[in-house]
Amino acid sequence: MFIRKIGIDLGTANVLVYVPKRGIILNESSVVAISTIDKSVLAVGNEAKEMIGRTPDTIVAKKPLKDGVIADYKTTEAMLKYFIGKALGRIRIFKPEVMVSIPSGATPTERRAVHDAALAAGAKDVYIIKEPIAAAIGSNIPIGSAVGHMIVDMGGGTTEAAVISLGGIISCTSVRVAGNKFDAAIASYIRRKYNLAVGEQTAEKIKIEIGAALPLEKKLKMKVKGREMTTGLPKTISLSSDDVTEAIQNELKAIIEAIKLVLYDTPPELSADVMEKGMVLAGGSALLRNIDEFISQIIGVPVFIADEPLLSVARGTGAALDNLEAYKKSILVLKW
Repeated sequence: MFIRKIGIDLGTANVLVYVPKRGIILNESSVVAISTIDKSVLAVGNEAKEMIGRTPDTIVAKKPLKDGVIADYKTTEAMLKYFIGKALGRIRIFKPEVMVSIPSGATPTERRAVHDAALAAGAKDVYIIKEPIAAAIGSNIPIGSAVGHMIVDMGGGTTEAAVISLGGIISCTSVRVAGNKFDAAIASYIRRKYNLAVGEQTAEKIKIEIGAALPLEKKLKMKVKGREMTTGLPKTISLSSDDVTEAIQNELKAIIEAIKLVLYDTPPELSADVMEKGMVLAGGSALLRNIDEFISQIIGVPVFIADEPLLSVARGTGAALDNLEAYKKSILVLKW
C-alpha cells in the first residue's frame, strides 16, 4: 500500500505521524543528534533522545523546536525528512500530501518555516492546521456545529486553549507553559529543597511516574538519583507525589489564567455552551494525574480528558487531510 497522505503533529516534545486508514504509525521524540565536526545528522527521534546529557564534545543532541515553533530550521528539516522517509518506507512512487499542525499563535514567518521544511523534506503539497482545531477534530468534537466547544491542548512546549464554533476559532490563547516547563520546575524544586541536581530526562520520568496536579489520597513515592550540589557526589533521595504537586503549582496557575482569558473573550451564548458541555483536555500533559479535577475546581465547569490525549492532534491532522473539503474552513493555509 502506497502512502499518499501524512498527518504530522510537530510537537516540541514528540513528533507523531498519522496515516489515514492506518492510524498513528510513528511516535518519537523531537530530538536530533548532530556531529559538531561536520554538522551531519547522527540520530533522530528516540535514539537521539537517549543521547541527551550523555554526549561527548563532538556530538550535540538538541530539540529543534522550542515552545511549539521552529528554533532551528535546518535541524527541523532534517527531522521532518527522517520521519516522512520512515513513514513512506523504501518504495516511494508518489510524493505525499502532508498536513502539519502548528500552535495557533505561530507567526506567518513561523508558519512559512514549517511549510518550507515539509516541502524540502519531500512533501508534494503542504497544508497547515492550528493545533486547537486539530486537537478538537482528533477528540471527536463536532467543530462544524453552531455550538461552542472548548478544547485545551496541553503539549510539551505550549498549552493552547480555544473555544471553537462553526469550524472556526472564536477565542484562543497560547501560553508557553506545558510539559517541558513542568519538568524544569520539578528539577528546580529538587535543587532548592534537596540540594540535588537532576537531568532533564530524570525530571520527565518523575513527572510521569508520580506527578499530580492535586495531592493524591494514596501518595506515590520514587527513588531519585542525582548529583549532590555541595559535594558533587552521587546521591539518592525519596521523592513523593506531593513534592511534584508543590513544584508545578506556578505552571498550573499560568494554564488556569490562559483558560480564564479565553472564557473572558468568549461571547455569552458560547460561554453558556461551555458551562453546559464542559471542556476537553488533549495533549500529552493532559495525562498528569488529577489535572481535570484541578481545572474543574477552579474554573467551575466540567472537564473531560480526550481518549488517548497524546494522539489527539495527530489524529486530527490525518482526519482533516482525509476530508479536506469538509474541513476547508478550518485549515489555516491550503496552499502557498
